[in-house]
Amino acid sequence: MQALEQAPPGHFAGIRTILTDMDETLTLKGRLPAATYLALERLQAAGIRVVPVTAAPAGWCDQMARMWPVDAVVAENGGLFIQRDPSGHGARRHNWHGSADPADALEAIATYVRGTVPGARLADDQPFRLTSIAFARTGDRLTDNAILSAIRAAGGQGTVNNLWVLGWIGAYDKLVAARHFLARHLGLDIDRDGDSVLYSGDSANDAPMFGFFRHTVGVSTVRDHLADIPTPPRWITPSPGGLGFVELADAVLAHRAGNA
Repeated sequence: MQALEQAPPGHFAGIRTILTDMDETLTLKGRLPAATYLALERLQAAGIRVVPVTAAPAGWCDQMARMWPVDAVVAENGGLFIQRDPSGHGARRHNWHGSADPADALEAIATYVRGTVPGARLADDQPFRLTSIAFARTGDRLTDNAILSAIRAAGGQGTVNNLWVLGWIGAYDKLVAARHFLARHLGLDIDRDGDSVLYSGDSANDAPMFGFFRHTVGVSTVRDHLADIPTPPRWITPSPGGLGFVELADAVLAHRAGNA
């Protein structure tokens, strides 16, 4: 990783789309800074699409897609794609599972995990999820890893970020889902046009994205998760969370304008 301010002049001039994690990449200590919201607006005004790709629940992401200055949201680590309706007063949701409902299978996994790992507790946002189960991080790496192992033993897929141990049904992760949904609903082929895309994130479930894209930026707290990220981001911001995202946005806009 190199410091973001060391990026060569014009390095980000070709960026047309920013895909970004949300929790502690756009937020800071659980809140969205005003400067970060303004950075999203500035990017949109410059013609740069922004799509959060997040493990956050459908309930949060529906609100983000409707009211934030973003172009769409990939929610629940890939289980859903949510996009503002052109009318401005609704949202369109596209489920990875189509018309199938994974609720029963997810409940079976949750029951198995809770019966296998003492102290495993569903996250308080679980009622707002449609395609995933989330367990609150325990603060103990061994226990979190035991929860992850139990999810997989019960037949689910799983990952860990800075808030949750997440489980789901289906052969996807952030990268697989982004490739599918962006091509189908935004006309963006990340295999063909990947050099026009930048990904920003901060934790282990961002690893597939860091490994695929040429342009990747970690906010400063990504250092806490490097042991779980085989390919680290190319660049790192000076600041954490949403303040780091502001620095990223400043760099992209300056490079496009020829000022850096």
